[in-house]
Order: sequence, then C-alpha cells, then structure tokens
Amino acid sequence: MTHLNERFIYVFLAAMAALSWWLAEYSGLIETNPVKTVSTSPDYFSKGYTQWEMDVTGKLKSKLVADEMTHYVDYWATHMTKPVMHFFNETTPPWIVAAQTGILSNDGKKLQLNGKVTVNRAQAPGVRQLIINTSSVMVDPETSYAETKAWAELISPPNITTGTGMNLTFKEPIHLELLSEVKGKYEAK
Repeated sequence: MTHLNERFIYVFLAAMAALSWWLAEYSGLIETNPVKTVSTSPDYFSKGYTQWEMDVTGKLKSKLVADEMTHYVDYWATHMTKPVMHFFNETTPPWIVAAQTGILSNDGKKLQLNGKVTVNRAQAPGVRQLIINTSSVMVDPETSYAETKAWAELISPPNITTGTGMNLTFKEPIHLELLSEVKGKYEAK
C-alpha cells in the first residue's frame, strides 16, 4: 500500500506542476516573448545641453545649446527644446540661430529648427546688424549652411527685406539669398 501511495503522490505532484505551468502560461504571468522598448521611450536626456564643434585648426566652429535634449530608443534623431546654434567666423560676430524646437539627426549632419526661428548677427566695425525672422529651417552644421522654403524677413536697421525661401551660408564668404517674392523697404542715407 505504501508503494501505491508513493506513486499516487508523484503522479499528483507532476499533474499539479503541469497544471500550474499551463495556468501561468495562458494567464499571461509568464512572458514568452521578450518585450521590445517602444521608440517613444527616451534612452537618455539632458537639461542644459551644450555641444561644441571645432574646425580642423582647433578653433571653435559652432556651438549648439538647448534647454532640454531627449534621445529616443531606435529613433533617427534627438529632440530639443529651445535650441540655439552659434556659428563662429574670425572677422565677424557669430551668427546666432534660435528656435522653439529642433530635431538633430543622429549623425549630427541635419538640424531641423521648428516654430519661430530667429537668426541674429550683431553689429561690429564694418559689419551691419542683421536679424532674420522665419520658420522651418534646415541647418547643416557641418557646412554652416541653412535653408527654408518659408517666408523670411531680413532686418538690417533701418532696412527691411522680405521674401519666400532663403539660403544662407554662415561661414566666409557669407552668402544670403531670398528665393522669390522679394520686397524691400529701404531708407536712404
């Protein structure tokens, strides 16, 4: 009789183990597939982000500052809040490009600036102040180039020029071009 009871206990325990496994498997308690992180989950972020880039001679070429920077898992870009890009030249004041938001590609070669975008170059001896108001600007930090298809307003006090579409090279030789519907209001000296 003890031999029969012993067999019964082993069969009973094996049946309970199989039943427990089956219940756990089909009730969702055991995860059979690894969970993939959703691309909307940030993998790193920064408040008070700053990035410097030097030219081949070691001089400061550009600086990117943002209030907040967030990079997402398996996503092609880094999102920024209030990005400000500075482009430096030896003979003129720096160009400062500020926007409400920005998206920087993972390779750092494209910076899409969104919302209101302001470009400012301060006045200096032999250089007039220039302020540009526009939106949706694509910047190539590597070549110090920016472009937009949106309306743009160029203010070089007391003159104002407007147009649709703009190309701008920040490094010397500096090149600025409005592409269409160009209108101006100029004051004679």
